[in-house]
Amino acid sequence: MKKSPLQIARAAYQPKLPKTLKNQVKLVEGEKTQSVADQNEIEKLFPNTYGMPLLKFVESSEKSDFSAINAGVILSGGQAPGGHNVISGLFDGLKAIHKDSKLYGFLIGPGGLVDHKYIELTAEIIDEYRNTGGFDIIGSGRTKLEDPVQFEKGLEILKKLNIKALVIIGGDDSNTNACVLAEYYAAKNAGIQVIGCPKTIDGDLKNEMIETSFGFDTACKVYSELIGNIQRDCNSSRKYWHFIKLMGRSASHIALECALQTQPNFCIVSEEVEAKKQSLDEIVTNIAQSVSNRAKDGNDFGTVLIPEGLIEFIPEMRLLMDELNDFLAHHADEFSAIEKNKQRDYMTCKLSPKNAIVYASLPEGVAHQLTLDRDPHGNVQVSLIETEKLLAEMVGVKLAQWKKDGKYMGKFATQVHFFGYEGRCAAPSNYDADYCYALGYTASLLIVNGKTGYMSSVRNTTEPAENWIAGGVPVTMMMNMEKRHGEMKPVIQKALVKLNGSPFKTFAANREQWAKETCYVYPGPIQYFGPTEVCDQPSKTLLLEQGKTT
Repeated sequence: MKKSPLQIARAAYQPKLPKTLKNQVKLVEGEKTQSVADQNEIEKLFPNTYGMPLLKFVESSEKSDFSAINAGVILSGGQAPGGHNVISGLFDGLKAIHKDSKLYGFLIGPGGLVDHKYIELTAEIIDEYRNTGGFDIIGSGRTKLEDPVQFEKGLEILKKLNIKALVIIGGDDSNTNACVLAEYYAAKNAGIQVIGCPKTIDGDLKNEMIETSFGFDTACKVYSELIGNIQRDCNSSRKYWHFIKLMGRSASHIALECALQTQPNFCIVSEEVEAKKQSLDEIVTNIAQSVSNRAKDGNDFGTVLIPEGLIEFIPEMRLLMDELNDFLAHHADEFSAIEKNKQRDYMTCKLSPKNAIVYASLPEGVAHQLTLDRDPHGNVQVSLIETEKLLAEMVGVKLAQWKKDGKYMGKFATQVHFFGYEGRCAAPSNYDADYCYALGYTASLLIVNGKTGYMSSVRNTTEPAENWIAGGVPVTMMMNMEKRHGEMKPVIQKALVKLNGSPFKTFAANREQWAKETCYVYPGPIQYFGPTEVCDQPSKTLLLEQGKTT
């Protein structure tokens, strides 16, 4: 495989590890835990992995000798920068435990475990992928591990390869599945440990023990570079309003972080929309007012950032989508059999009167997008809903009416964008390269200490890497009950933007100025080499949350 000069240079980068992990360590158990909500229900579902203590690795003077360990690893769900470094850290950690330890990669996600498709990951293979983006070392997939038949099929190959532990690298749903698998194997005394690692560029898998999910830092830097490029063009041509949709299905962390990095004229935060119970028309009016105010100063250009999942946070849209999800969970085949040109009328008749009115009022394209195939978890694929086009068109209609009424005298032309895949497989930033390597290495230590049902945890990451704190958090601690496919299921609770948190407060304190004036920041590309203040900085969100910047 031909490599670019950057790939060659990055291959030589040695990720930093917490000082603790470079030496002999021992495991210290902390407080017993309970789930964030629905404690009785979660405990009943996970009797073998519920209530376990928090874990922390500390330096030890005692030297330990361990036997060789065979482990497996799975990449699950969407890609995120740094996944290869998690595997590299896991591999190096296992080899440090014993030189004869082996690591097997199951191919194309959890389906590889069920279908017995795997490769042994050798040092030669691992070295090809260190510090690179993507998940192509073994591929990823979205197969859900939730059926005992799948668990038993997986157990067959794990026993055949003498694998004692399985590491699942994924987001909230993937780690929920990992916990279900851990519980099943623990109940059977199968001798298989299951460890999770927190991945998702959306940034919604975090809590007091998981500071951030890997990939968020890199993706936001990539998107911010692109937004900065657009804003430079915008400020040069001075004739377009750019409506930019950003990934973030269930939370607005990416949109908020990119706003803090680039200072756009308008940024929607879905959680605020929900808290204020804003209607679609209110959102459109607010953007139109910003356009009008800038036009008075002769600025017929600007940028609007839109979180991917916005439409689910608009109260009347959320009620509609919940009913659509429930209906299609039980009648998908019936609906798909209806002629395309009659599906809208059919669905309108099946909905409750209030939701039917909302559904019938939507543009044809959006109404169709709301009934497309669900994701594996039974939810609308919001990335397929062109919210950026919807808002651009609706703002245009409102401004045209205002112009007719003499309330607006500017010019309004738009460009629309959706930044998604551009950020998912980028080469990891220094922060993500280090963080991911430490997560994988920590997972190897959780394995050798016999733990299962835990997620690898690395904290204190706004400090130099040598001061990072490594340990483990029980996955059940993060769980609550939510409706999926029309039924209540245990899932990891998503972390939404906190409106009383420092990142949002910082944004809110500045957005009026950004809306009126042209305060654009052009971050430029991710820096791998150079002064620390340029190339080794974590996200502004994390710095603000830790009180490290203003």
